[in-house]
Amino acid sequence: ATGINEQMKMACVRALAAMAHEEVSDEVAMAYPGQELSFGRDYLIPKPFDPRLITTIAPAVAQAAMNSGVATRPMADLDAYRAKLREFVYQTGFGMRAIFSAAKRVRETQIVYCDGEDERMLRAAQTIINEGLTRPILIGRPDVIATRLKRICSKLRMGTDFDVVDPASDDRYKECWTTYHQLRKRHGVTIDIAKTRLRTNNTIIGAMLVKLGYADGMICGLSGRFAHHLRQIDEVIGKEPGRSTMAAMTHVLLPGRALFLCDTHVNEDPDAEQLAEITLMAAEAVSRFTIRPKIAMLSHSNFGSSLTEGARKVARAVEIVRAKAPDLEIDGEMHGESALSQPIRQRSDPESTLTGEANLLVMPNLDAANISYNLLKMTGGDGMSVGPILLGAARPVHVLAATSTVRRVVDMTALIVVEAAAE
Repeated sequence: ATGINEQMKMACVRALAAMAHEEVSDEVAMAYPGQELSFGRDYLIPKPFDPRLITTIAPAVAQAAMNSGVATRPMADLDAYRAKLREFVYQTGFGMRAIFSAAKRVRETQIVYCDGEDERMLRAAQTIINEGLTRPILIGRPDVIATRLKRICSKLRMGTDFDVVDPASDDRYKECWTTYHQLRKRHGVTIDIAKTRLRTNNTIIGAMLVKLGYADGMICGLSGRFAHHLRQIDEVIGKEPGRSTMAAMTHVLLPGRALFLCDTHVNEDPDAEQLAEITLMAAEAVSRFTIRPKIAMLSHSNFGSSLTEGARKVARAVEIVRAKAPDLEIDGEMHGESALSQPIRQRSDPESTLTGEANLLVMPNLDAANISYNLLKMTGGDGMSVGPILLGAARPVHVLAATSTVRRVVDMTALIVVEAAAE
């Protein structure tokens, strides 16, 4: 702009005033614990830690500059400008940009959230609705949800902004328990057990809603153990046709680099065939981020330097992947440094079929993958990651970690909407 005029100042004031009337963000709530932050005598303007300040005020001022004729570089697409600003605020913004763009083009999806009473979920629901990602279905007791919405000063309205499934009184209860009983009656599930689980187990309730077509996808895991949720998903949703296993991939965002790691949560010690299957599923998932997968199969062995059973397993998995998907860029078995440095890799094998830096790292077992993920996340990525991304399920479902933030719930919602649209 050639100057700062009154129209731009007023746009800034109005944007601040509008924000003061909105629900506070999760970041602000954590910065000011125990304070009731809703518009009133003690809360007239937003707090300085609110990340929405940049994404709200800057576009408002830019629009005013264009309207008043002082903008030298008018912007035709303010939504794209807001998306660019979000990359400065949310560290997952850049890595998730393609996913969010695709998700916002999808119409009329409904995702069911099994932890509907969790405050993180309620705060995430506000962002999900504001960004137009999906219409949430929250599983929980309506009175508890209403109380907690009031506690976080949310203006969301049950039945208008989102739907609620009350396990104690939902009209689909009989359909759900009878179908669940038919699925599991040969696995020790009696009618009474089926009835009880469809009143008390939110993961099974959510999975049944997806199974019966009442929801397009499901997110669970904000409480409880990952393996427990996964077992229930496998019992109800099952595996994708042709798959023998599920797996989990995690997207770690590092300064100047984004990596995908698997299998971080599911298979303790996969054999060569399973490792190859996990690799193929992971490569497909990486492609949804509009990223071409460059796959490194990792081991303590570097291109045959060791002949242990574990090293031979990884080398065999590479052969299987190449036979099934010859167009994939993959090599191994190799060290981690070889995967991330082409000069180091070429010193070991000048004819390596992998070019540049690998972005998909497939570990030989669960211990290696999970330890690597947590170390990278905490030491190199400032704790920023997306996932776990569940691979191999018959329908779009994901199990989050119990430590997941509000932002991770939002990120995973965008991903699951894209997956649901691709079905």
